[in-house]
Amino acid sequence: MVPPGQILPPLLLLLLVVPCSPATPCPLQPNATRFVCTEPTLRTFPGGLPPTTLAVSVEFTSVTTLAPDALAGLPELQELHLASNLLAALPEELLWPVPALRVLDLTDNALAELPAGLFQRSELLQHLVLRGNRLRALQPAWFGRLARLRWLDVGANALAEVPPEVFRPLVSLHSLDLSHNRLESLDAGALAGLRELERLDLEGNRLRTLPPDAFAPVPALRLLFLQGNELQALPAGLFAPLSHLHVLDLAHNRLRALELPPRPPGPPLSLDISGNPWACECPLLELLRRAAPQLVAARGTLCASPPHRRGQEVATLSQAGDMGCQPDEDGQSLPDP
Repeated sequence: MVPPGQILPPLLLLLLVVPCSPATPCPLQPNATRFVCTEPTLRTFPGGLPPTTLAVSVEFTSVTTLAPDALAGLPELQELHLASNLLAALPEELLWPVPALRVLDLTDNALAELPAGLFQRSELLQHLVLRGNRLRALQPAWFGRLARLRWLDVGANALAEVPPEVFRPLVSLHSLDLSHNRLESLDAGALAGLRELERLDLEGNRLRTLPPDAFAPVPALRLLFLQGNELQALPAGLFAPLSHLHVLDLAHNRLRALELPPRPPGPPLSLDISGNPWACECPLLELLRRAAPQLVAARGTLCASPPHRRGQEVATLSQAGDMGCQPDEDGQSLPDP
């Protein structure tokens, strides 16, 4: 309140009567090579980015749509990060003006599908993240031109199956994340063509079984995550092709028996078998005892049967030496009497 008779200075009066225009969120910088915006009030993908731009990060905003020409004029763009927006669809020609793109991150949007031709000019793409969307199916057309892709993450979607041969064009892929989907089974040809694959994550699906030759196409696999499924039994020889495996996570399934992958000389196998109803009969205990020098097993893994071993720790029993198991003529342990 201004005291009676007092006149406001002209500058202060101007500030009072002329509203301030809101600051433009994430202003552009001429000749910049990287544009970053995490302003929640941003609703429209910024235009007019300089042609020198190599990386664009528009994340945690309120952008809902992208125009087909949103990336026009950015011929050098190598990274596009669009995580945590409100995107429900993408135009098919969105990526066509940016053939140099190496990294695309679309984590945590609302994409239920992708256009068939979205990646038809993305032959240099190496890192593709589609995690946390609503994808219900994988389309072979997406991957036909992605021979250089090394990292693919389609976790936390609504995938119910992996079509046979769908990944065959991905001859350079090193990491595949299919975790936290709705997979109940895995087709025998689901991993066909992935000769270079080193990391496979199937955690948190609904897998009940696996085909005996499921991992035959991926002999270079080093890290395999199968925890949090509904596996009740593993086929004989399932892990036989995986002589390079360093980490195997089988925690929180319904397994009662185990077969280990081959162990050549080298680092021990990191194995998590916790949270399963193990049948601590002689075959399992003897297997773990023999593998002990090459095995790092999780503690807190308890026997569910037989009754006299229920609640005992599997690792302790397998290392105890005298388990009441009598070897037969071939050196194999006979069942408990």
